[in-house]
Amino acid sequence: MNRREFSIQTLGALGLGAGVGLPGLAMAQGGPIEGTNYVKLNQYAPVTAPAGKVEVVEFFWYGCPHCFHFEPALSAWVSRLPADVVFRRIPVVFRENPFAIHQKLYFAVETLGLGATLHAKIFHAMHEQGQRLDKPELIADFVAKQGVDAPRFMATMESFGVQAKCKQARALTDAYKIDGVPTLGIGGRFTTSVSLNATPEKTLATADFLINLVRKSR
Repeated sequence: MNRREFSIQTLGALGLGAGVGLPGLAMAQGGPIEGTNYVKLNQYAPVTAPAGKVEVVEFFWYGCPHCFHFEPALSAWVSRLPADVVFRRIPVVFRENPFAIHQKLYFAVETLGLGATLHAKIFHAMHEQGQRLDKPELIADFVAKQGVDAPRFMATMESFGVQAKCKQARALTDAYKIDGVPTLGIGGRFTTSVSLNATPEKTLATADFLINLVRKSR
């Protein structure tokens, strides 16, 4: 999903669905191609990973159906990452509503150490149960039903720490020049996405390729 919300349904109607087109062809002919399967940044984006580590950032939005469908493959891939790769998620804000409240929602989950229990459930609630979670009272009700202290969670959403994380996230989104999600940022140097690679599997194969490029350049 991009800033203009050009939907996958529109692509399908034009015969340009996720399984069709140049990205899959390029991968079949011998590996990812710059400008087709990934983008090299003209100016490096900042990284927070320690020296000797490769940072991978997923830019996502809870309301994005493509992020929802990417999540199972991504989570399995993350569980197998080697020790020299550091992964983190950055929720994007393409416009204030409803992106901003979903950004605070994620960072409250992260701050309270609830990612393992709530992250997938939020996706499930929004995309399989039709919950919007775009208002404080809806979020409070949702987290309470998951056994979370709702007043504490809502206070965390409005905390200085979460506000600081939101500001940093917006700056990193700009630095990586993100205009659609889900997108992976690799080492502050490259981006790749499902829209460039046709499938989650090819996207993650491209990410592996880019991680190795960053390793070799150290």
